[in-house]
Formats: sequence, structure tokens, C-alpha cells
Amino acid sequence: MTQRLNYSEQSPELFKKLSAFSMAAGNSSIDATVRHLVEIRASQINGCGLCVDMHIKQAAIHGERPLRLHHLVIWRESPLFSGRERAALEWTEILTRIPEHGVPDEVFERVRAHLNDKEMADLTFVIMAINAWNRAGVAFRTEPGSLDAAYGLDKANLS
Repeated sequence: MTQRLNYSEQSPELFKKLSAFSMAAGNSSIDATVRHLVEIRASQINGCGLCVDMHIKQAAIHGERPLRLHHLVIWRESPLFSGRERAALEWTEILTRIPEHGVPDEVFERVRAHLNDKEMADLTFVIMAINAWNRAGVAFRTEPGSLDAAYGLDKANLS
């Protein structure tokens, strides 16, 4: 697949603002390990090859274990994730695939058992940001790996 258009060149101001929003969300109360898992899982659900590729490489650079990355698609069955990580992944999935009648109270309460109110709000913003990037990546078919040099992702030694 070839890239349809370069949205960062076509809408540079909006691109910069989304980048700033993402950076702010990334500097929130959500630690990098959880953030990487959330970004990868949302990107898997949305089918954004660029973002799956990018966030797996970022996670690897930050020391994430390869087996956990492989188990991410089966996180419910895998013993490799903590209760907090499971809560973040459940929140990611429900907000990425919002059900017709909204988020059920039982899901909210399960997640809230592991995250305080600030963390739930911050996590929601992290999920909003990655879903925005996923939509652009899918819409414009940004090629996986095409930003490796620009973002230093070649350091992951994954090719």
C-alpha cells in the first residue's frame, strides 16, 4: 500500500496541536509501561500498522519484554499482566470500541478499582490521543517503519 497523502504537511498546525496534546498526555500520571501497552492495543484494534509498529519499537527501547508484546492480543488469558495493566487495557478496549449504549457501569467500576480518578482521566486522554493518530494513519495509509529514523526507533533493532 502506498501512502495516500502526508497529513502533517497538509495540515501542519493541526498536526502540531495533536502532537502537543499527545506529548501532554504522555507526561501524565500514566507510566510509560502502561502507556505503551495501551497505545499498542488501541492500534491493534484500529488496524493502524504505523502505530502498532511504532509503539512496539518504543516499548522495546524502553525495556518491555518481547513475550508481553506477543501476549498483548490475548491479555485477558495471559498471566503476564498486572491488575492495573489489565484495567488499563480493558478501558482502552471499551473506549476504542465504544458500545452502542456507552460504557457499562460494571466496566467503569472494575477499572476504577485499579486507578484513581486522576489516573482514569489521564488514561482516557492517552486513549483519545492514540485513537486520533490511528485514524489518521489508517485513513492516509502511513507506511509502518517510515518514521523510524525521525523518531529514533531504529534503536529498537527490530527489522
